[in-house]
Amino acid sequence: MVMLVLDTDHLTALGYRNALGQRLLDRLAESGQEVATTVVNVDEQLSGLLAALHAKHDPDEQIQPYAELVERIEFLAAFLVLPWDADSARILRDLKAKRVRVGTMDLKVASISLAHDVSLLTRNAVDFAKVPDLRFENWLD
Repeated sequence: MVMLVLDTDHLTALGYRNALGQRLLDRLAESGQEVATTVVNVDEQLSGLLAALHAKHDPDEQIQPYAELVERIEFLAAFLVLPWDADSARILRDLKAKRVRVGTMDLKVASISLAHDVSLLTRNAVDFAKVPDLRFENWLD
């Protein structure tokens, strides 16, 4: 399958309506490849927003966090979201057995990418380079 999977940093860049986000959007369009993200990246995108929302107890202070949550959900809805499944879990266990030293969320993103045989777009080359057979590139720098 010819597909590019966006890590959280690339998703965030697309969400900014600035030159960096536009450059990434243009390059994705030029690639002609299907673009997706993972359920783990969706988790990361929404967790911070939900934490900020739950920290507000005054209903008036919740207006902006809820608006940001709706905006992020609508943004993420445009993407195919690759699931966490049995293959991903098996690959994660294998990587941990091989003592691949990468943070858990990044290791899950790598596991999903490997399970679906796709290329990951990320700025985090230091960690993802430790994952055997993972294809990744940085399209932001």
